[in-house]
Amino acid sequence: MIELSKGQEVAVATADGTPVRRLRVGVGWDQAPGAGALSAGGSRNIDLDATAFQFSGGRLFDVAFYNNLATRDGSVVHRGDNLTGSGSGDDEQIDVDLGRVHPPVDTIVFLVSSYQGHSLEWIANAYCRLVDDSGEGEGTEIARFTLTLGVPQTGLVMAKLVRDPDDAGAWRVFAIGEGVDATKPTDSVAVLERFL
Repeated sequence: MIELSKGQEVAVATADGTPVRRLRVGVGWDQAPGAGALSAGGSRNIDLDATAFQFSGGRLFDVAFYNNLATRDGSVVHRGDNLTGSGSGDDEQIDVDLGRVHPPVDTIVFLVSSYQGHSLEWIANAYCRLVDDSGEGEGTEIARFTLTLGVPQTGLVMAKLVRDPDDAGAWRVFAIGEGVDATKPTDSVAVLERFL
């Protein structure tokens, strides 16, 4: 497993360089200590949503999120919404079958956003990880990007997958970790354009 820092990239491949065809993208977060102190009931659940946006030539092609669980080509499938971030492990997961991604799609961007409009300063231990979900390497974590600083915005562009222009079957992951003003996935497309 490779721990990525902001701005780093790595091939989506096994240790021997074989391209990985099926991925599970897991995102996780915890409620920051003290986040509940401002709410009347003493508890303030932070509802974050993971979204995968497919782009082709800089234009939105399709999206998978809590209200549209799969892209039209069936290559990206959201496993369901976690409303609180409670529990250990991944809070939300998205399956990506890179072999089924529609050929014109060249980029898949992963966004985490606060549906209720909370600043992401209220969360801690946020991460995005890529897990090999195919063949002999199934379950092996390929790469992880952990957010170490608070984000004053309501959204966070965690990472993106980019198709290799010289080899359509190969992909690379780029760690981004940039805050954006985004709450609902369907209203977030314009703020993602600068990451393409």
